[in-house]
Amino acid sequence: MAKLSIIARDRKKEALVKRYAAKRKTLKEAGDWEGLDKLPRNSSKVRIHNRCKLTGRPKGYLRKFGICRNQFRQMASDGLIPGVTKASW
Repeated sequence: MAKLSIIARDRKKEALVKRYAAKRKTLKEAGDWEGLDKLPRNSSKVRIHNRCKLTGRPKGYLRKFGICRNQFRQMASDGLIPGVTKASW
């Protein structure tokens, strides 16, 4: 499990991105680079790191499910993810 402070920091960044998304879009379309510089750095979408929604793990993240590979395997084994079965050949 990731530190709770890091998880909270990432959630704060996500909130900033949502708040400034429309403003960033209009400034980019207008080509107002100075206006973009005045916005908070963490309001940029590229500063968000994908993390597991259950544990906060930053690596081994599966975008389609929003969780890390460890949790995915555990949930798939328990039958909690519909349509996912263990491969055998």
